[in-house]
Amino acid sequence: MKTVVSVIGKDAVGIIAKVSNICSDCNANILDITQSVLQDMFVMVMLTEIKDLNCTFVEFSDKMKNLGKENNLDIRVMHEDVFNSMHRI
Repeated sequence: MKTVVSVIGKDAVGIIAKVSNICSDCNANILDITQSVLQDMFVMVMLTEIKDLNCTFVEFSDKMKNLGKENNLDIRVMHEDVFNSMHRI
């Protein structure tokens, strides 16, 4: 199972490290990552493998949301089932 993690906000040092630390703490494997800075806005999309999570998907998602709130970032975690369902309709 996979998730897409998106991060948008004002650029600052350590954003990738903070998001990656949560992935590591939860045992989510980062499969692919792309990031860009557009003027002073940071934008990142990360694909993670979550089959071996050591917490629930909801806990993983909540940790990312809380990180976003603490750092004035919009962080969203979307399960691959969302994308699979969209393409079945």
